[in-house]
Amino acid sequence: MDPQLAIDISRDALFMTSIISAPVLVAGMFVGLVIGLLQALTQIQEQTVAFVPKLVAMGLALALTLPWILAQLLDYSESLFRNIPSTL
Repeated sequence: MDPQLAIDISRDALFMTSIISAPVLVAGMFVGLVIGLLQALTQIQEQTVAFVPKLVAMGLALALTLPWILAQLLDYSESLFRNIPSTL
């Protein structure tokens, strides 16, 4: 295997990981920002107040984007398996 090919495969895997995890992370970040602003406005500094809404939002984002995530993973896996003969 060519070192450049290994680097390309690793780069594509990292890119796919970031694409797949983005919807869940963005949902958690957005809810965390809103809860943080509300906590700053009301001066409630309880750590557990932010945990449950973020957990619910991230679970909901995962449930809504799961078909798309699975389709992306299947396409990426299929392309990897299809390119095995050319890499050997």
